[in-house]
Amino acid sequence: MSEIDLPGLLRRIRRTADLSQRELARVTGVPCGTLAAAEAGSRGLDVRVLTWLAGAAGLRVALLDADGREVAPMDAEAVRDEGGRRFPAHLDTRHGDEGWWHGPHRYDRDPVTYTFDRHRRWRDARRAGQGTPEDHQRPQPGDSLADRAEARRAAARRARAGELERLRAAAAARAAAGEYRCTCPPACDDLLLADLPPAAGRPGPHVPDCACGCDLD
Repeated sequence: MSEIDLPGLLRRIRRTADLSQRELARVTGVPCGTLAAAEAGSRGLDVRVLTWLAGAAGLRVALLDADGREVAPMDAEAVRDEGGRRFPAHLDTRHGDEGWWHGPHRYDRDPVTYTFDRHRRWRDARRAGQGTPEDHQRPQPGDSLADRAEARRAAARRARAGELERLRAAAAARAAAGEYRCTCPPACDDLLLADLPPAAGRPGPHVPDCACGCDLD
């Protein structure tokens, strides 16, 4: 771990700002004795103070990675828990309906909008499959549990309607070729749209008295 050359940084700040220690103290409100001691290397400075001092010279304090690229702070607008608190920085946030029911509280706590995996092995397993998020997610419209549930239902309805169209088109094509003619009653279509499981022993959704029982896959 490299150490910060605080005396050198303070001298650079003063040189850039063209200010003496007393002048810099007057501009920033930092006691001159504090500046002198820090510049002499006999004391440190709070990072907020260093930020004020740098600002007086038109400079700013930043974090850099090993390649010299600036590292942004974590997003202040990221999701928070039900009490308005930030989630642990080293863990990953997720929607409350994605694998929420784990651990001893699966029966005595209500689902929440956002949560996280407390155990690193769970976090690492998700990262192995989905990659490592750069930051915690931001709240988005439709994130509520009710909105997400309705979105899933709407997607299922669209999928069922598409499957029904596919079956009808396949039946029409086979009938046109003289290969097959579907004789399913309309109630079978209703079962498909209702997303009910197939009848026992039959490959698709059919009512019990359906004489066709077709499978057009």
